[in-house]
Amino acid sequence: MEINEFIKDFADQFDETELEEFKPETDYRESLEEWSSLTGLAILNMIDKKYGIKLTNSEIKATDTIQSLYDLVASKL
Repeated sequence: MEINEFIKDFADQFDETELEEFKPETDYRESLEEWSSLTGLAILNMIDKKYGIKLTNSEIKATDTIQSLYDLVASKL
């Protein structure tokens, strides 16, 4: 898994935000207007389906940037 692939998969969970808005250092909760708890659930589901990793709500809440979420997922592969 590469960070750019993960960013694209992450970005696919958003309907209105352009791909260019998503960078490893993006603080997705603070920087992305489209972020919501439903988006968070969609991301958890995407990580489970695409990467076979089940994250808990507390694990995802412990991350703030796309890079930190990627690092968490990569550590479980």
